[in-house]
Amino acid sequence: MAGSLEPGLIAKHRRLRGYETVDFFILNNLLDTVENVLVTPNTLTEDSNLLAQHREPERSRLLEYLRGLIEQSEEVVVVSTTASRNAHFLRLGLTDAALLEVVKPETPLLTVDMDLYLEALKSDAGVNFNHLRTHLDL
Repeated sequence: MAGSLEPGLIAKHRRLRGYETVDFFILNNLLDTVENVLVTPNTLTEDSNLLAQHREPERSRLLEYLRGLIEQSEEVVVVSTTASRNAHFLRLGLTDAALLEVVKPETPLLTVDMDLYLEALKSDAGVNFNHLRTHLDL
């Protein structure tokens, strides 16, 4: 998301240190091929918290951009009681458990989290972005 406003922001965020500007373009090209991007309140909260770690004026610009993405996205709500009953809740946490409640082959999960990917893969619904970044050329 930060790369949409300014690709140079990717290098500035401590949680994105393992990624380069080219990774943003790979992700962006991939997202251009799908009709809908599904989000959950949990993932949006995590996004918001990560973006809020930037300093002003970047912080406000990024959160404004997130607002626009939220308005364009299809939000899927998994109530926390359902997510907490997921078999993987204790190991992966609430956000990942909620995602595992949503994913299926027609709505795959794109992630860099290996544990989450392996669980989603069991439902034929996991896509590991790190595999894509090593196999795709722009």
